[in-house]
Amino acid sequence: MTFEELQLDPSLLRGIKDMGFTELTPVQEKTLALSLAGKDVAAQSQTGTGKTAAFLITIFQRQKAVAAAWRKALIIAPTRELAVQIEAEARQIGRHLNLRTACFYGGVGYNRQEAALKKGVDIMVGTPGRLLDLEQKGTLSMKGIGFLVIDEADRLFDMGFLPDIRRILRRVPAVEYRQTMLFSATLSGPALQIAREHMNQPEKIAITPEKITVDAVHQELYHVGSRDKVSLLLGILKRDRPRSVLIFTNMKRDAERLSRRLELNGYANEFLTGDLAQSKRQHILDDFKAGKEKIVVATDVAARGLHIDDLDMVVNYDLPGESENYVHRIGRTARAGKSGKAVTLACEKWVLNLDPIQELINAKIPVVFPEDDLFQRDKSRGMVFKPRYGEAADRDRRSGRPHGASSHGDRPRGDRPRDGRPLRGRPGSGGNSSRRPRQEHRRPS
Repeated sequence: MTFEELQLDPSLLRGIKDMGFTELTPVQEKTLALSLAGKDVAAQSQTGTGKTAAFLITIFQRQKAVAAAWRKALIIAPTRELAVQIEAEARQIGRHLNLRTACFYGGVGYNRQEAALKKGVDIMVGTPGRLLDLEQKGTLSMKGIGFLVIDEADRLFDMGFLPDIRRILRRVPAVEYRQTMLFSATLSGPALQIAREHMNQPEKIAITPEKITVDAVHQELYHVGSRDKVSLLLGILKRDRPRSVLIFTNMKRDAERLSRRLELNGYANEFLTGDLAQSKRQHILDDFKAGKEKIVVATDVAARGLHIDDLDMVVNYDLPGESENYVHRIGRTARAGKSGKAVTLACEKWVLNLDPIQELINAKIPVVFPEDDLFQRDKSRGMVFKPRYGEAADRDRRSGRPHGASSHGDRPRGDRPRDGRPLRGRPGSGGNSSRRPRQEHRRPS
C-alpha cells in the first residue's frame, strides 16, 4: 500500500515524499488504518519498523479534524536521543505544515526550552522528568492535549519512569478528549495496564519480532572465550571492513574498556553510556549519523531508539540478558528494506542468554566456526583500564587511585588465563569447555 492511497493532506503528503517514503511498512499500514479514524492504538512493534512516522502522520493529518482547543500533541520518549530524533522526523515530515515542534529533555538548561514554550508549541516531544519539571514550574501546560503518544513504553518502564508516566496521565485531559497511541516491544505487564486504565478502548496491533530479525538481517554467531573476544572482533572488522558498525556491551564499564582497546588497536571510535554528558552524547550521535565516526560502542540504554541510515553492521559483543534487547540491537541495521549484518560473540560469561534469545526469535542463529587466522593480535591484551567516567571513576578520583591503562596489576577477570593456555572457545562450547558457563546475575546497564 502506498501513502498516496491514504488520501492525506497534500502538504503532509509532500513532506512524506520529501523523505523518500512511498510504501507503508506493516506497522504503518495496521496503525494508520485505525489511528486515522481516531481510534486509540496499542502496538507491539520494534524500533526500525516505521512506527514514528505512523504516529506523526496520524497527528498531522487529524489536527485539522479536531476542535482547535484539542490540537496539541505530547510525545513521551524514554531517552533524550530518541526524543531528539522524533523531533527531527516531525520537522521533516511536517516541513510544509504550519506547525511548531519543540523538544524537552534533561541534562541541559531550561532557558531555551522555556523560550520555545512562550512562543507556542503545537507538538511537544520530551522525556518524562523534564516534562514534569516544566509543568510544575508553570511554563508547560498539559491542557489541550488532544494527541498523546507513549513511545518505547517497555523501555520507559524498565528505566523506572512508570510513576512519572502515571503523573503525566493524571495531568492530561481525560481519555474521551484525546487520542492515545502506545508503542512497546512487548504488550504485557505495565504496558497493558496503562492501556486498560488510561486509553479509550485501544485497538491492539502486534508486529512480531521474528519476522523482523530473521528476514531482514544476516546473522552470525561465534562461540569464543572471553579472553579472545577482542582478537576475534578485530579479525571480523578487518575481514568485513564495515563502513559503519555499532557494538553493544551489557555493562557501562565494558563499553568504555572495549572502546579504548579498539583505539589501541588502530580503530578510532567513540563510546556511548548514560554516564556521558548530554552534549557529548549528542555530538557523538551527530557525527555517527553524518558518517564522521565509523565505530561506536554502546550500552542498550544509551543506544535505544538510535536511528542510523545505512548502518552496515551490529555486533553483540555481549549477549544481552533480556532477550528482547537482541531484537532491538540488530534492528539498528537492515532498516527500511535495506540489508544489514549482525554478529554475535557468545562467551562463557553470557552464553546462557543464548537459548532464551533463540526461543524469542523462533530460530537458531547460524554458527560460524572461525579459522585461526581470523583472530588478530590484540595490542591491548594484559592492560588494565581504569574508568574515566561515571560512579567508578568518581570513586577512584576521591580515593586518589591512578587512571588510564597499565600493563600490570589486577587484570580483568576475562583476560586472565586459568592454566596458561588460550581461552579460545571451541565452537559450541561457549569458551573454556572444562568449566560450566557462569550465569551473570547483574542487571545490564
